[in-house]
Amino acid sequence: MSDLREVLGIQHPILLGPFGGMSSVALTAAVSNAGGLGAYGLYGYDAARIRETAAALRAATDQPFALNIWLPTGDEVLPGPQHTVFAQALQPFYEAVGVEIPSRPEAYLPSLDEQIEAIWEAAPAALSVVYGVPSAEIVDEAHRRGIRVIGAATTVAEAVALEEGGADVVVASGAEAAGHRVSFLRLAEDSLVGTFALVPQVADALSVPVVAAGGIADRRGVAAALALGASGVQVGTAFLATAESAANDAHRAAIRATAADESVLTRAMSGRLARGARNRAVRAIEASGTIAQFPMQNWLTGRFRTAAGQQNLGELQSLWLGQGAPLATRDHAADVFAELIAGHSA
Repeated sequence: MSDLREVLGIQHPILLGPFGGMSSVALTAAVSNAGGLGAYGLYGYDAARIRETAAALRAATDQPFALNIWLPTGDEVLPGPQHTVFAQALQPFYEAVGVEIPSRPEAYLPSLDEQIEAIWEAAPAALSVVYGVPSAEIVDEAHRRGIRVIGAATTVAEAVALEEGGADVVVASGAEAAGHRVSFLRLAEDSLVGTFALVPQVADALSVPVVAAGGIADRRGVAAALALGASGVQVGTAFLATAESAANDAHRAAIRATAADESVLTRAMSGRLARGARNRAVRAIEASGTIAQFPMQNWLTGRFRTAAGQQNLGELQSLWLGQGAPLATRDHAADVFAELIAGHSA
């Protein structure tokens, strides 16, 4: 198996989780500058915003970083008459933050082609994907440009599919992890394998480097992941709690206050299964029984979640966090990174 550090051109086998909608240039650059692989989630970004973000990253670091996209799965709902019905169901949340009920957009997401073309221009060290296996055309073009491809798997079968599809690195994402469960071969509810069970089985099945994700926040998690056969780790929640992240104070407080058995898996905020804190919005939407398909639900709730974030109203945000949240005790990215690298020998 190739050395993860050589494959990605990094000094330490530490990857930043790519937060869709929660990434920051400061945090991405901090991890890259420390010798790991910073990552930036481009969910919902059009080409112009991708170019702007890439330029900011280049100005902040001259080290390798990854850009992350969500692959379409084919079941995404398109804007239609049902938009109004689901938007009206969320009216109390719009009123709570002082925004109008949003009218139907032309599209909920930019096209994959638009995003990919901008990423080729940005020329990151790695293209990171979730929700599937990138096409042969994308993989071939990435490799032609010297860009590594990183995929995410929640089962052994998904990991094998990614390697067979040309991925250079596979992230084995355990059910403990924060945010969206990126399953693509079966329903996310049927793919909830814990990190300790998933990582060694994926490592046994693949010849490319495997990165462990889910519940890892300190040197003990890194040491355990490496002992299980991983070549490195991907860390999200511990970095999300730091001052350099895009999280606001309410989100950081939720990370520190949510016990491992208090985080929940819910489709309330986006229409896809994701792990976070069960705040007032999650409870109310689940109780209503009215949840649109992805990406409509994500777009609709995003209109009030963005305003709630600006107003530091944690009860109306997506408070993504993993089961390792109580271990996220450090306030700065440099301190998290120093703790993590203490769990492996160079």
